[in-house]
Amino acid sequence: MQKMVKSAAAAAMIGLLVLAAGCGSGDKAAANKDTVKFGVTNFADSLEPTDNFFSWVVMRYGLGECLVQFDDEMNAVPWLAESWQISDDKLTWTFKINDKIVFSNGDKLTAEIAKESLERTFAKSTRAQTFFTYDSIKADGQNLIIKTSKPVPTLPGMLADPLFIIIDTKVKDRDYAKEGPICTGPYMVKSYSKAKAVMEANPNSWNGKVPFKHAEIPTIDDPNTRALALQSGEIDIAINIAAGDLELFKNDKYKISEIASLRTVLAQMNMNEGRALHDPKVRAALISSLDRETYNKVLLKDTFIPGKAPVPPSLDYGFDQLRDPNSYNVERAKKLLAEAGWKDTDGDGYVDKNGKNLELDFVYYSGRAELPLYAEATQADAKKIGIKVNLKNVDYNVLDPMRRNGEFDLMISNILTANSGDPEVYLNWYWKTNVNGSQPQNATGYSSPDFDALSDQLAVEFDPAKRRDLIIKMQQVLLDDSAALFFGYPKTNMVSRSYIENAEIKPADYYWLTKDVAPAK
Repeated sequence: MQKMVKSAAAAAMIGLLVLAAGCGSGDKAAANKDTVKFGVTNFADSLEPTDNFFSWVVMRYGLGECLVQFDDEMNAVPWLAESWQISDDKLTWTFKINDKIVFSNGDKLTAEIAKESLERTFAKSTRAQTFFTYDSIKADGQNLIIKTSKPVPTLPGMLADPLFIIIDTKVKDRDYAKEGPICTGPYMVKSYSKAKAVMEANPNSWNGKVPFKHAEIPTIDDPNTRALALQSGEIDIAINIAAGDLELFKNDKYKISEIASLRTVLAQMNMNEGRALHDPKVRAALISSLDRETYNKVLLKDTFIPGKAPVPPSLDYGFDQLRDPNSYNVERAKKLLAEAGWKDTDGDGYVDKNGKNLELDFVYYSGRAELPLYAEATQADAKKIGIKVNLKNVDYNVLDPMRRNGEFDLMISNILTANSGDPEVYLNWYWKTNVNGSQPQNATGYSSPDFDALSDQLAVEFDPAKRRDLIIKMQQVLLDDSAALFFGYPKTNMVSRSYIENAEIKPADYYWLTKDVAPAK
């Protein structure tokens, strides 16, 4: 009864907010204001682009730009570099820096500054070397010349990752955490905290006049609260409205931009020695026990495609031809546990071995609406085969320390799978053997000679058809090894008031507040 009362109160509140949003000066008047307000999820404690994945926020907020960007088809296209070419030996890339580009402080972007910016990234971020390694970076006039240690077929796409945002290295003694670096984007920082960013138009914008003088970007991690804030007029744009709320915005007061994303929601499985998931039969049993089709079609109202493989079907890497050995089969799951020696000997409803129940700690964060839902559904279905799943809701920024320290059995993430334009970097990060910290995202203990051999071939293969074949084979190895739990592939959205134009979600989840987001004409 109490739950019903709360639901009724929430519904009444939504109704009031909808009414309030429809009253007043109207959408047309709102289009004339100088400030855009954008409700987002934010995990970044600072704007230092080499820390964690904080560079994503630096780019999403319209501050930073890279040499290269992705178009709507995930092709690498010019941005700060106007063109590039590769030498015959496939080792030397020459990027021509656009001579018209200046930073927000008026400094000209030169190839020398671009060189120093990339060198800074490699010096401060261990993650940079998981993309590529180089023998030298040189500047010759406006040409930036990168010689790699071995052929890197997707180097331009790698340089489109926000980690490689170009900053003005001539500026010294700046507090990047609070002020952000000096960059080339349409906006610059007035103030920053994890709770709220305030941006100002870049007066030296190289790419046309900036549409808004000011941008306020409050962090609203709860998706229901974001929806309410958009309806009430507290914000003009919201990222990723939850499936259950999206219907509320299908009217002429709003614009919905929605696409099948390049993301996979997956749970890494800690299979290090001494963990229950070290046993491939236990991993296979857990995966087989989960009704992923119902999770996505019913609980998430068909806004997610049921999970099967590492790479989503929105990318052409053999999704339909891949074989899932662990499709939903509860009886098979029970049999696999028994074969692994796990049986309920004391009648408490959970399987045990050597006097201990089979318990798994499932770590998740709630910034994305689907993650708690998947975690709770896993807990319920796993219980049906006698596995006890303990849920741990944590702040996003403790995920990496917990991963590195192995403080989990399952850890869920919503991951962009095409970091470099195709899935190579993503697949390596999470499943290539972690030798001396070479793949810090793979702290699960997973290691496969077959996967590593295919990865090594992919690393130097330029032919698109052969790359596709290798990526399909790599995925099948992971499926056969029960290497991870793939929940689903989300649609992603950006919803704006009707007086805003060009607030569009892109396949590469880096471009939110762009130069094109503007008052409707």
